[in-house]
This record gives sequence, C-alpha cells and structure tokens, in this order.
Amino acid sequence: MSPLDICVVGLGKLGLPLAVQFAAKGHRVTGADVAPAVVEAVNQGRPPFPREAGLDEALKRVVAEGRLRATTDTSAAVAGAEAVVLVVPLVTAADGTPDFALLDAATDAVAAGLRRGTLVSYETTLPVGVTRGRWAPRLAAGSGLTPGRDFALVFSPERVRTGRVFADLRRYPKLVGGTDPAATRRGAEFYRAVLDFDPRPELAAQGRPNGVWELESAEAAEFAKLAETTYRDVNIALANQFARYADRIGVDFAAVADACNSQPFSHLHRPGIAVGGHCIPVYPRLYLWNDPSATVVRAARAANLEMPAYAVGVLDGALEGGIAGQGVLVLGAAYRGGVKETAYSGVFPLVEAVRAAGARPYVADPLYPAGELTALGLPAYGGEPVAAAVLQADHPEYRELAPADLPGVRVLLDGRRCTDPDRWAGVAGVRRIVLGGA
Repeated sequence: MSPLDICVVGLGKLGLPLAVQFAAKGHRVTGADVAPAVVEAVNQGRPPFPREAGLDEALKRVVAEGRLRATTDTSAAVAGAEAVVLVVPLVTAADGTPDFALLDAATDAVAAGLRRGTLVSYETTLPVGVTRGRWAPRLAAGSGLTPGRDFALVFSPERVRTGRVFADLRRYPKLVGGTDPAATRRGAEFYRAVLDFDPRPELAAQGRPNGVWELESAEAAEFAKLAETTYRDVNIALANQFARYADRIGVDFAAVADACNSQPFSHLHRPGIAVGGHCIPVYPRLYLWNDPSATVVRAARAANLEMPAYAVGVLDGALEGGIAGQGVLVLGAAYRGGVKETAYSGVFPLVEAVRAAGARPYVADPLYPAGELTALGLPAYGGEPVAAAVLQADHPEYRELAPADLPGVRVLLDGRRCTDPDRWAGVAGVRRIVLGGA
C-alpha cells in the first residue's frame, strides 16, 4: 500500500505514540490537539509527557523526517486525510454517567473537515452502541455525508498500557468492528498497513494468529473492550476481598494466589490499595450504563472503592496508639508507578481517609515537584517527621526505600508490595506491613 495521509485527533499518552507508530511505518501523519503547548512540543520533537518507552527517539526521528506534524486546527487536518483516528478521553460523572463533551467537540471538528471516501476510526473506549447511535448521526449532520455510502465508520479500541504502548501495539491483536461489513473490511485494511505484530504461537494454534481481528459489528468491538477491562476490575475486587480475609486469619494471600495460579484455570490478580487511571475505574461504569442490572460489576466497583479507607484502617491499627495526631506520608501521587498521571489516583481518597482518622497527611512523588502537588490540592511533603507511611504507587524508586529515608517512621504499609522487605527487617521500632499479608 502506498503511504496514507492520516489524522490522529488527540495527542495524549495514547494518541501521540499511535501517531508516531503510523509515521514510522512511512505514512504522512498530522496530529491534532486542542492544547497549543502539546502541539508546540510535538512539532519540536519533544514528548509532552515523560517515561513512554521508545517515544523520545521515535518522535524526534519522524518529526525531523517530515512524516509527523501537529496542529490545533482539527478540521483542516481532517480535510487532508484519508483516515482519521480519534483518541480523545471519555470520562464519567460522579453518578457514572458518561460525559461526552470532549468527544462531542472533537467529533464536530472532524465532521467539519470530513470528505468523501475517508475512514473514521474511534479508539476511545465507548459504551456499546455509541459509535452507531451517536457518532454516525453527528458526523453525518456536521458533514452532510452519509455513513456507509460516503465514508467508513469503525470502532477499534486501544488495548495498550501507558509506558509500553509500542510494545503492546505489537503484542495484542487489533480489534475492528464497523457500522457495516464494508467499513469493517476498510478498517482492517488500514490497521494492517499501519501496525506491526509479533508472532503469537498460542493464538496461531487457536486458528486466530496475532494481527487484525475483524468483529461482526461496531457494537461487538465496543463490548469486547468493556468486557476485557471490566473483568480486570472484578478480578482485582475479588483479590482485594481475599486479601482482607487473609488479614483476618493471618495468612499471606500472595502465597495463596501463587498456589492457585499454578494451574491454568485460575488467574487471580494481586490486591491493591486503589484502582486508578483512565481505564479500570471508568470502563465498568460505562458497562453499567449499558447494563445496570450487572450486580457483580457494581459490587466489584464498590469493593475497590473501599480499599483506600480500609488501608488507612490497617495502618491505624498497626501503629501503637493509632495515627490520630500523627504525620502520615502517602508515597505516590500517580495512579501507578512510572506514569505521571493522577486520573482517579488512590492518593485522593487516601489523603481524605488519613484526615478522617485525625492525622496530618503529606504526599511525595518522585515525578511531581512540591508545587505540582500543591496545584493538585495535595499537601506536599517537606521532610517533616512522620510516624507512618503508606505506599500508594509502585514507582521503581521506592524499591530502594529504607526507614532512614523517612525520619520518625514507625510503620510502613506497602500497598503495592513494591519495597524491599530486607531493607525494613530488623530495624528497631519499625514495621513494614502489606495488604493480605501474614
């Protein structure tokens, strides 16, 4: 296939690596974003966010070679494109209702520049039915074009994790479902031209080798993404409840989980202090929006939301005299290690739970200077003595953490089993505890 003109709408932690991937395959890519600072950084060959493996070098190369440029004019970028890929966030309100404002605006901008013969692909995770029921009529109204006749519309969910996007693009099959069979075929042809796939012998043995997988419809592709991510939330909730029971009976749940997972019919996840990020806390809500009768999904979401308060209760019980009136340090503002992102991070409910227990919370994170923490509404740590600490994000820097790094600390609750237990063993007056530990 000859090089394509592609527009990627949304240059965030997933959209920018995707644009770079397309450009690295030899295609001409324009990235569109509403943030001028992001556009400026991309045009300078500088990632606007840190720690995405391989992005720095690849971005510099494709920009220098003229294969990727960025703009704030989405409609103009779409007008020159044969394929448009949208990777714009969808968030939920407090009651779980999807907030389509950002995607509505992006869709309207795409519609204003849309021309006949273009492929439009949504990669943002959506509730079932939204591609056909919301985006198709909105694109038609804004462009005067008819889906299926004048342009092809597909849903193809991103299935990658920030920090390892390029590796995951190669590792996992690309799912594509269109609003009609011709659109599905068109979308599959596009993704075969812009992605690379590692061999997956186990998939080949099943008769479906790694690559592009065509699903029967946009709804099937939307459902697949919600199902795979909701499964993870439910599995984590089960692990968290097992961990709480293990705490009560004095058993190490990590050893139990390893024993269970030694045969292929069990895949117990690890318990954790919080479930954060744009994906796992959000997508079960999108599923529940479609299927409010899903009691298992609703109970799992509630169980995971309880974990920060439960963890602070464990910490309170482990410190002689309790944490009331004491300084408590929360280690990690990011929702997970190595990623500078606080979306739905456990740091926020942890800080509130520490305050509710009568203690003074502080927050530290190797990726966030004090001023950025303060701007997030978090009490930045300035080296004050603390009686207790709770590790919320598994940053690699914390593997070297020792009692001497935290003046006055008497108890550390490692909510991610990230720290080295040998560094905490045998230190007089100091305890290291974990969730679901003996």
